[in-house]
Amino acid sequence: MRITAVYSIAPEGHSDKMSAPIDADHSLAGSVALVTGSTQGIGAGIARKFAEHKARVVIHGLEVEAGKKTAACIQSAGGEAYLVIADLRNESECRSLVQQTIEHWGRLDVLVNNAAVYPRGDIENTSVSLWDEIFSVDLRAPFILCQEAVKHMKASGGSILNIGSVNAHFGKRNLLAYSAAKGGLTIFTRNLANDLVRYQIRVNQINPGWVLTEGENRIQSAVERRGAKWLDEAVKTRPFGRLLTPDDIARMALLFVSDGMITGAIVDYEQVPVGAPPEF
Repeated sequence: MRITAVYSIAPEGHSDKMSAPIDADHSLAGSVALVTGSTQGIGAGIARKFAEHKARVVIHGLEVEAGKKTAACIQSAGGEAYLVIADLRNESECRSLVQQTIEHWGRLDVLVNNAAVYPRGDIENTSVSLWDEIFSVDLRAPFILCQEAVKHMKASGGSILNIGSVNAHFGKRNLLAYSAAKGGLTIFTRNLANDLVRYQIRVNQINPGWVLTEGENRIQSAVERRGAKWLDEAVKTRPFGRLLTPDDIARMALLFVSDGMITGAIVDYEQVPVGAPPEF
């Protein structure tokens, strides 16, 4: 198997096989969490939040410097992080990512499938290769990662959290493939939850709405060509006067992975009910 690169940010030697109970204060002490797409944005927010609550986290992504920065931030706050650079378009790297987690920490308790790509394209200008690339990262990779993770979780239980999107219900015309992939992820989550309850592995999903991240800033200012002041106009459309933040999503993620009874839940995290008619 080929892994692009591996960077050790925290001390080795954590290979205990004890169970990792989660208490009412959302402590993740003793647990190991793999968060894909966590070098920045929502994933980084989730990884930081889990580390704050004593989880040992695996940071994953393609951006080496951003990943080092996120891992160092966690470490400087007293947490433990391990950075793995891997391309989720490659099946062997997906499986190796889980294996690297097990080899480094000795266990895997939480898998967060957050990594996604979202190039723009409607029915007329989305190529088959672009469609395949989006599905390979946004839907195929979560399937492979879950398949690999279950091998290790089935003996002692665990938690899988998929990060979807409100676009799964009805996306913009230039998010056709992305919306379709996230719709597929929703169906996958429900069916997987039903399957894995026999192993006490819980599977849930958060569908974030409009979240302010580094990537969103780039997309809105450059790709959507709304310019540097796009955010000033965007917040005027939000009922609570701001966009969601990675920390908002991270707090919901913490609730899902630290509650031992919730499974098969799909939560739309947005400031307005999804599908509500616009006001006149």
